[in-house]
Amino acid sequence: GCNPLAETGRSKLQNQRAVLNQQILRAVRMRAGAENLLRATTNNKVREQVLLELSFVNSDLQILKEELEGLNISVEVYQNTEETFSIPLVPLGLKETKEVDFTLPLKDFILEHYSEDSSEYEDEIADLMDLRQACRTPSRDEAGIEMLISYFLQLGYVENRFFPPTRHMGILFTWYDSFTGVPVCQQNLLLEKASILFNIGALYTQIGTRCNRQTQAGLENAVDAFQRAAGVLSYLKETFTHTPSYDMSPAMLNVLVKMMLAQAQECVFEQIGLPGIRNEFFTLVKMTQEVAKVGEVYMLVNTAMNQEPVKENIPYSWSKLAQIKSDHYKALAHYFIATILCDHELQSGDDEDQQEKAFSQLYDNMPEGLMVLTILKDKVQRKQLGKAHLRKAIVYHEEALRVCGLCKKLRNIDVLQEVLTAAHKRSLLKYAQQETEDDFLSLIQAPDIIPKTEHRIETIAPQFSKVKVKDFFHRLGPLTVFSAKQRWTAPHTIRLHCEAGELGFSLKGGSPVQIHCLDPVCPAASMGLKEGDYIVSVGGVDCKWLGVNEVLEELKSKGEQPIEIEVISCQDTGASMHSKSATYSVGMQKTYSLICLAMEEDKIDQTKKTPLKLPFLSWGSKNRQKAASTLCLPSAVAGSSHIKKKLSPFTLLNSESSLY
Repeated sequence: GCNPLAETGRSKLQNQRAVLNQQILRAVRMRAGAENLLRATTNNKVREQVLLELSFVNSDLQILKEELEGLNISVEVYQNTEETFSIPLVPLGLKETKEVDFTLPLKDFILEHYSEDSSEYEDEIADLMDLRQACRTPSRDEAGIEMLISYFLQLGYVENRFFPPTRHMGILFTWYDSFTGVPVCQQNLLLEKASILFNIGALYTQIGTRCNRQTQAGLENAVDAFQRAAGVLSYLKETFTHTPSYDMSPAMLNVLVKMMLAQAQECVFEQIGLPGIRNEFFTLVKMTQEVAKVGEVYMLVNTAMNQEPVKENIPYSWSKLAQIKSDHYKALAHYFIATILCDHELQSGDDEDQQEKAFSQLYDNMPEGLMVLTILKDKVQRKQLGKAHLRKAIVYHEEALRVCGLCKKLRNIDVLQEVLTAAHKRSLLKYAQQETEDDFLSLIQAPDIIPKTEHRIETIAPQFSKVKVKDFFHRLGPLTVFSAKQRWTAPHTIRLHCEAGELGFSLKGGSPVQIHCLDPVCPAASMGLKEGDYIVSVGGVDCKWLGVNEVLEELKSKGEQPIEIEVISCQDTGASMHSKSATYSVGMQKTYSLICLAMEEDKIDQTKKTPLKLPFLSWGSKNRQKAASTLCLPSAVAGSSHIKKKLSPFTLLNSESSLY
């Protein structure tokens, strides 16, 4: 990540945002306390004091919200440093968060769930915390995007390793709303993942606004960045549908996606006009429809921003900027078509059919009494319709300037004022060049222009697969087996003696390998080895990631010497065990968890007054006979071979269990 202490314009804005978030948090807490007191008290004097305090706190919150809005419209900081004469683009600010300490919860879970020495994973936990800290200040380039995606993908591993679906880990994630500054605190890792996705989209918008819009390459990069930002935000909307933060609500994300696509469309128009717009009939027809498309998409953005519930939380200046851009680009469309009508008369060598076809595509409905070919041939009608378009262009320009003047934040953006004023003067000059004596006789109203683009703008879905990350906690074992959803016994040691080259079992599976076809009378079975156990270590060598052949090589390398292996046994309830063999206590529902089953077993043991209470999930045959509620795989224990192996009816009916 970037140096958080660097005095750059962007870091200053983010620091101001963090300070405002803290002030808003204090004000929200004061308001909540005052409201609670107001509901609780019946003393009139106290109520008057509380109401006065509430009015003060609410006004303070409004001021803080306006300051935060000022940060959201501080677009000059994010623009390219080159001199430019373009309307600024709007980036999203990064969501702020508090520091999170993963150390104790993850170490406790490693010791409790995986039965491993948690001190050996301190470096991995530190790497995770360092990566999260760096993601708070990402660099504004592809390296910053890659770092955020790396952390997002790492969170997927962390979720599967350490966050069981049945309980919380006690890790509190706090993220501040990008628009309101109100904090959201949850123990759910989904809040962390959703907020990182939002920041990926926000960083793409900052990259897009930073591109040099005076070059083709810069505009291409800007279009790509805004499309990718829209893709990330759209993915966030579809994947995380119940986020508690306003800035990540489906309605708000829908508006933000539209805004990013509109800015991409705006950059496409600038890209087409960058080499210069030739004063030629067909070129102007194309530019008219392209710029009308930009005006249309900004009109839709402005409409969406003024709908509930988005209207209350979207920055007011953003809504007004969308309205200004809509009016500005509509005015340009009318100016271009007026230039076609006023500057280009149909000559004898021109292709009438082509011009008629191109011009007819500009309108949905022609003014009453006018025909396309007649307008092209009749100089008077051309001029009248051209002046009607100029009048409409001037109206749109004046409306854009009026709205800009009414918004304090936008009024202070000099380049915006300059662009709008220059475009307005150009339309006025064009209108002044036309003959004006017949203005009062002309009743023609300029028709609406059909927007059209040859460059379709769509969202670009995030490509997480391009960023390669390694699971920090890779040493815990394959994620398909060693996850928070599955429970295991602590590793127990089995001492093997190779007799005539035979161990009494075979191996199957991938990584880690499983015990298969166990001989019930072999020495390994007498020491507690069971069918389906996973081998995690051979002679002190970690085997979690080794396949069958590698484990066999490790076993063979010991020769005739005794071999110590460590194995673990699955403790899972659920359907995965039902398909093999399971016996249940009479009258007990199959949906009980292992904890419930253990409690029932305790009660049964107490009523029977058995002298010895064996531990839960002991895989011996005696415990299986006593506690029928324990899910277990039937196997014989060496040393008691005279006891016949008892199979449940489920085993006899299930072909999968035949190998046991």
